[in-house]
Amino acid sequence: MKNYIQSSIILMLLSFTVVSCKDSPKYDELIHKHEFPKVLAKDDLNISILLDLSDRINPEKYPAPAMEFYQRDIGYLKTIAENFESHIMNKKLIKIDDKIQVFIDPEPSDKTLNKKLEVLKISFDKNTVTKKGILATCQKYDSISTLIYEAAIKDNHYVGSDIWRFFKNKVNDYCITDGYRNILIILTDGYIYHKDTKIKEGNRTTYLTPQDVKHYTFNKPGWKDKFDQQDFGFVTANKHLNKLEVLVLGINPDAKNPYEEDIIRTYWTKWLTEMNVSNFEIKQADLPSNIENVIRDFILNE
Repeated sequence: MKNYIQSSIILMLLSFTVVSCKDSPKYDELIHKHEFPKVLAKDDLNISILLDLSDRINPEKYPAPAMEFYQRDIGYLKTIAENFESHIMNKKLIKIDDKIQVFIDPEPSDKTLNKKLEVLKISFDKNTVTKKGILATCQKYDSISTLIYEAAIKDNHYVGSDIWRFFKNKVNDYCITDGYRNILIILTDGYIYHKDTKIKEGNRTTYLTPQDVKHYTFNKPGWKDKFDQQDFGFVTANKHLNKLEVLVLGINPDAKNPYEEDIIRTYWTKWLTEMNVSNFEIKQADLPSNIENVIRDFILNE
């Protein structure tokens, strides 16, 4: 009975805490602007986020007057963290066993950047969950992700993001844990390229760039028939992802080709389907406020 009372008190404290992403170093002053929706938080979440830090985030090469693309990514990350918190707030104390983490591939050689990524590796269970820890999650994902993106832009050394090899060699070990609902969220423009991963097998490749789309003459009517009949697509990297759900955010097609977005979606859809991903969605780049519901519905399974 004593343990039950203690658990109830902790739950009440958590339930009456309203959280925030305001920039403040004091945890007691962190008051969320968002409310925690009432959801059935029956799963243990294992959320992984893969950041594409290729030149797509370069504000000089790809300016976006409404909001720079790297700033949109930061907004997405904040929303992901908010919904991770919401999930925990809807669970009974004894049921809490959830985690969230961020990856960059290839791994950064900068030790300082690696330390920042380590801070974003957060887990809670019934023995470690605290009001202070929950309040810190969103603040960390806001401030530290900003530092990561600003450092990448300042470095100005874009070698691409090895998304294909991440799926081949790392996703099973890093992003899938038995007993959890495993979610991988990828922040990318939809193009895939890394200088050290260029494989071509027939019309299947480990990469896709705007130049490739143009070379394949996918910039005119009939591209889909050619895609299907000649078996274009990504080389299948993995066939054992039936315990993984994937949300792709930030698709940013070349505006010069009216078919570009459909082409990117077709590549990704074929690839994720062939890898037996259990559930996936692919969304175009938009302002974070417009993507909030997409992220919430996917994570909270509404």
